[in-house]
Amino acid sequence: MSELTRRIIFAVIAAPASIAIVYFGDWALAIVLSVLSALAAWELFRIARETGAFPLEPAGIALAALLPIAIHAQRRGVYTLTLTAIVALILVLFASTIWLRGPSGKPLSSVAITAFGVLYAGLFSYVYALRYHDYAVGAGAGTVLVLLPVLLTWATDVGAYTFGRAFGRKKLIPSISPGKTVEGAVGGLGLAIVICLLYVRFILMPYAQLGLTIQGAVLFAIVVSVAAQTGDLAESLLKREAGLKDSSRIIPGHGGILDRFDSLLFVMPIAFLLLGRLLLPVPR
Repeated sequence: MSELTRRIIFAVIAAPASIAIVYFGDWALAIVLSVLSALAAWELFRIARETGAFPLEPAGIALAALLPIAIHAQRRGVYTLTLTAIVALILVLFASTIWLRGPSGKPLSSVAITAFGVLYAGLFSYVYALRYHDYAVGAGAGTVLVLLPVLLTWATDVGAYTFGRAFGRKKLIPSISPGKTVEGAVGGLGLAIVICLLYVRFILMPYAQLGLTIQGAVLFAIVVSVAAQTGDLAESLLKREAGLKDSSRIIPGHGGILDRFDSLLFVMPIAFLLLGRLLLPVPR
């Protein structure tokens, strides 16, 4: 079976399954995001090991997995995640490193890398936060809201690839990703703007009773597109430093979780914050 065939089969299965999980939300969504966070943390720590770092893998993976569950528990009123709790966890990590490895075991860098991995992989939690955004009333509205930044990220990727292949001349940042061009980046941004305007008009407004002004939609698309491309470049930089082609081989034809979702990890928190400022209710 060719790599393209594996990618198509995976997409055909994963796309409707993902939409269904987002729609049903609640524990199902929290658990899936927890698994994704754990796998992303494992991949990031794998990359870190290749650079000579020594993250606290079991603790870091467990904490990353707990973040989406904690967000769900907070929405349910079971538990409230506070800054004090986060600081306490970091201190526990630091103390554990010194205890297990001694002062010569680079405790500061180990804790820093572990904490970064937890927070970075834990950005999957923003999918849950956007699904239950204050402005989204009902499962349909929440699902439509989550799909907006996902679709714009995909449009950016497709636009960058298409325009880059057709018109690409000037390299964007060749030291990080030799294949990316300025023309491709602009093409991805342009397609994201077009898709955003169409999505708001024909999907977000009728199905979620939410909208964006034209200026707001253009601004949102630009910021999301830039964030998506930045996320892609950031992961490329990490892999280049480690000398790896893929973060792992978990997803058939796609590499690892970070290879597939690197852009979304940057996009989702920004989308959540921006939509809180830009969304407008649309009367029925």
